[in-house]
Amino acid sequence: MRKIYARSSACLLTTLFCVLLMALAPKVSFAQNARYTVTGSVTDARTKAPLIGVVVKVENSNSASATDVTGNYTLNLAVPAGTYRLTFSYLGYQPLTRSVVLGSTMAITENVQLSEDIVGLDEVVVTGTSVATSKKQLGNAISTVSAEALENSVATSIDQALAGKVAGAQITQNSGNPAGGISVRLRGTSTVVGSGDPLYIVDGVIINNSSSELIDLGGYAQNRLVDINPNDIERMEIIKGAAAAAIYGSRASNGVVQIFTKRGREGKPKVTVSSQFRVNEIRKTLDYNDYPFRFVNTTATDLTQEPVQRYDYQDKIFRTAYGTENNVNVSGGTATTQYFLSGNYLSNQGIIDNTDFKRGGARLRVDQTMNDWISVSLGANYVLSTSAEIPNGGLSEAYGALTGFIFSNNFINPEPVNGVYPSTAPTAILRRTNPLEAINRFDFRQRTNRFIGDFQLKMTPIKNLNVNYTLGYDNATQIATGFIPVRNTTPSYDAGYSRRADKTSYFLNNDLNVSYQTNFTDWLESSTGIGATAQIEKNFTTGITGTQLGPIAQISTGGATVVSGEGRSDVSILGFFAQQTFGFGDRLFLTGAGRYDVSSVFGTENRWQFYPKVSGSYVISNEKFWEGLKEKVPILKLRASYGQSGNLTSIGAFDRYTNYSPVALPGLPGVISSTLLGNAGIKPERQVETEFGADASFLNGRLGFEFSVYKKDVKDLLLFIGLAPSSGFVNQYANIGTMTNKGFELMLTGAPIQTANSKWTSTLIYSRNRNEINNIPGGVLTFPGGFGQVAAVNGYPIGAFYATYFARKEDGSLLLTPAGLPQAERVGRNPATGQPTGATKPKVIGDPNPDWTGSWVNDVSVGKGFSFRAQVDASYGFDVFNFTRRVGERDLYGGLAGYEPELRGEVPKGTSAALFGIFENYIEDGSFIKLREVSVSYDFQPAFLGKANTRLSLAGRNLFSIDDYSGYDPEVNAAGQTNAVRGFDFVEVPIPRTYALGVTVSF
Repeated sequence: MRKIYARSSACLLTTLFCVLLMALAPKVSFAQNARYTVTGSVTDARTKAPLIGVVVKVENSNSASATDVTGNYTLNLAVPAGTYRLTFSYLGYQPLTRSVVLGSTMAITENVQLSEDIVGLDEVVVTGTSVATSKKQLGNAISTVSAEALENSVATSIDQALAGKVAGAQITQNSGNPAGGISVRLRGTSTVVGSGDPLYIVDGVIINNSSSELIDLGGYAQNRLVDINPNDIERMEIIKGAAAAAIYGSRASNGVVQIFTKRGREGKPKVTVSSQFRVNEIRKTLDYNDYPFRFVNTTATDLTQEPVQRYDYQDKIFRTAYGTENNVNVSGGTATTQYFLSGNYLSNQGIIDNTDFKRGGARLRVDQTMNDWISVSLGANYVLSTSAEIPNGGLSEAYGALTGFIFSNNFINPEPVNGVYPSTAPTAILRRTNPLEAINRFDFRQRTNRFIGDFQLKMTPIKNLNVNYTLGYDNATQIATGFIPVRNTTPSYDAGYSRRADKTSYFLNNDLNVSYQTNFTDWLESSTGIGATAQIEKNFTTGITGTQLGPIAQISTGGATVVSGEGRSDVSILGFFAQQTFGFGDRLFLTGAGRYDVSSVFGTENRWQFYPKVSGSYVISNEKFWEGLKEKVPILKLRASYGQSGNLTSIGAFDRYTNYSPVALPGLPGVISSTLLGNAGIKPERQVETEFGADASFLNGRLGFEFSVYKKDVKDLLLFIGLAPSSGFVNQYANIGTMTNKGFELMLTGAPIQTANSKWTSTLIYSRNRNEINNIPGGVLTFPGGFGQVAAVNGYPIGAFYATYFARKEDGSLLLTPAGLPQAERVGRNPATGQPTGATKPKVIGDPNPDWTGSWVNDVSVGKGFSFRAQVDASYGFDVFNFTRRVGERDLYGGLAGYEPELRGEVPKGTSAALFGIFENYIEDGSFIKLREVSVSYDFQPAFLGKANTRLSLAGRNLFSIDDYSGYDPEVNAAGQTNAVRGFDFVEVPIPRTYALGVTVSF
């Protein structure tokens, strides 16, 4: 049934496309036209230097060119005589439009100068209609990040490179592994059980950014944006508001990130080669217990100690790691054919010994102009990545390097004796893995093959009419293997363990967009867009786990006990939208849009969903009465928007059903019900967002100001609720609960210095978001991944820490036990003694959501060669649950320095055991200020390279952090990319400090 639905959706879109072509065919003129040549140069208005890669285009046509390395361009036109408008656009510069008259003169020269755009209000962006639109027309905020902002970021993935560069975006690296997972949250968390990441679109292709945990690495998982090479990116557009995201429908509830890769330009072949050498090191280690004595037992009254030798396991676990990144690309073309070909290879070691990530790939883009009204673009990208992993355990399993470290008695030498690794845990009951054995004997690996391709057809069959068709394809196969040899120190797999799991994902999107732009009068302009999309998503997963391996067996089928599983899912989406924009006097712009989505995930009653949008912008500075203020405030724009969007990510393809699984009894096949009760009536989560904002420039455009306030309400929240045992099931998905995000975003960009030979640009970003969840049945819903200490609590932010807290007296001081030990609050108090009685009493003890985040970015250029960039990020007012310290300071293990006061007699013996059950003790302030990025580069043209443009650069990432957090790093999260569990630190790999030395040569 679903296959038929998917095929019919694709057929319907193809039929609409063919009908449209037939309808337009009679209107296309094939008459012979005169041939004209327009040439000229484009230079920087400040430095007078030539600009390379400026796009020169005839409005509403496919005729376009680009400036070469000397800033010159040639535009060959075969059009009727008349007046045409040429647009000159270049990222970071104000676009310029010039009118040219084509008639008796066949060759025309048009030289222009472009001015730098500090504010970016005239910047051209592309929304879901595939139509380029000036920012001044939009009623919602869109952020643009250029390729220059990504250079020298020393980032492995593009989402990592985005950190601190977008107002309203909280971007967190959850792990310091070489391919560490990244969480991107635009304007707060908008869902609980689904993916919180935005929708990513690369050159029109909806791509997969899943975070599949095929093997247990302790919560850490790669997300698939790590497959995209940041060096291939031309620019990114980040759409945060629902008014903009509404046009993308069910996938866009968390916002949209559009990624545009580099393309070829007309001219002779240009070759760019770059190479970078990296050094990764741990920024901070934990203070370990080096007290030379230990208690002989845990009896509180026995203070007998014996001498021991202490070891710093971290010296044996962490290392200085190295890496290289190499890129090469070739681009060029003619007036009708442009190409861009790139290849890349990244090899990056992890700071945990025996870990690494390697990525190699190639990308091709060919743009072909067929004639004056048809152009075709083809793109292909192949990536192969491999990684060597060390499990860190903790959340589900008890094996792993860092888990073994924190559960160890550090007076035991972890080195092997006669080839056998000793157990470093205190007793057989509390057994954990020797961390060095996990590093040297375990073999965990992942490999991903991925192909992303697209076919794009652009037509302008009649003046002002644009027809765009995109076919996007994304296919990835991820394979993971894990092996633990027999006779090891793990608590569960002494007889050996082997697992192989794979996941193949297949994304296909067909998008047809038609737009018509016209000016009814000199004061009224119109832009109309309609479109349709048919999308298919398929996932195939398998997993085989073998235990009790034979002496030489390493594969999963070699175990005495073999457990296998397989899963398949198939999702289809069909969507239609229409959008209308009116512009009045180049001052007032009003937009209305609506989208219908139908998805196979939901039942027939809730399958069709409508998402409306309305927005407006008012450019006050274009009014006549503003002329006297132009010098002080050149640009002032007010904007507002309202929109709705949906969420398709919260449930799987068949989760609305009560599913059954096959089971084999001796000689008899059968089925068994799952523990998940179906719910045919569930529907998509729906967001309703209202946004108000303003954009302005001051001091002749040298100071830019942008702010937005928003309120985002999420209703029909999908949650995984527990059921009464009498139902025969354990859980069910249900539309319960509501969530609200309220926020404020501010960005100031200025150019304190701007001369012909030097420039200093400084940007300040401030973002504030308040999240609150309500209408949870029972008031509290705990989440997995946080050991039951993280929950949704009515009236509090999502993921609040909900656990035990200190019993206190009325004056706020600790209420101690008769033995002088701290204790947890309980539901009652003994009337006679005043001591707590009954069950422990939990409450909200911390919030992992920051009060605000900010960044300060400075770019300095001096002369023609020297440039400097620094980015400082800050996050203030959030808590971290330091579960690492909770274990390391416990008397049973005691490997951290926090246990030393008990050994020294500064606190009563048994204090660490008493504190172990009081979770409030381990909530810490995670506020930090980080030097996220810093780089210095020098451009020159050495004679020995034939005067080729050469750049030398030295860069660093995460060089230092100012914080009061006692753990490795307040930014990590042991639960990976989940929404509900944030700020949970349980021996996750810390984010490394990185240095990089690079060279780039272009010729």
